[in-house]
Amino acid sequence: MDNELKLPQTKITVPEGMELITLGAGCFWCTEAVFQRLNGVESVISGYSNGIVENPSYREICSGTTGHAEVVEVYFDPKIISLHKILEIFFATHDPTTLNKQGADTGPQYRSAIYYVTDDQKKIITELVNQLNESGVFGKRIVTEIAPLLSFYPAENFHQDYYNLNGYQPYCQFVIKPKVNKLEKFFKEEIKS
Repeated sequence: MDNELKLPQTKITVPEGMELITLGAGCFWCTEAVFQRLNGVESVISGYSNGIVENPSYREICSGTTGHAEVVEVYFDPKIISLHKILEIFFATHDPTTLNKQGADTGPQYRSAIYYVTDDQKKIITELVNQLNESGVFGKRIVTEIAPLLSFYPAENFHQDYYNLNGYQPYCQFVIKPKVNKLEKFFKEEIKS
């Protein structure tokens, strides 16, 4: 039986045996490309979360006035990959210490964010962030927004599976490919064959 999450603005069904975590790490094309490659990840959907406008468009998001973050919904099998491992990869593949900015992308829609759906997820996220801050691994404090998932709207079809369909484009080659290469170098045991 599927688990149904009732969010204030949207309804999300999580297949039985799967978990959902929603991650914002700047441009969702980059984040999607990383998480699509992981063993145990069933699907990755690019979209917009936790804003004040219902069913926003990409153009509205780019204005920086809707309150949404560009995110990916990651549906994963916790028997194959743990939330902790997904979070390790999340923190290793973007800069969680910059507020509303990733590389050349600036604005609140590009904030680092983790939107959880259970109290257990919140506990795991909070503990890991505390450990990373205490270790000083980033040299600065993590500014990642940690909040319950309040809404999710899938991005337009053009944005889905972007890197896999457009890997030849300059943005993909110069911005996304280095993140995928980093994933392959440091987390090769987690990559789908």
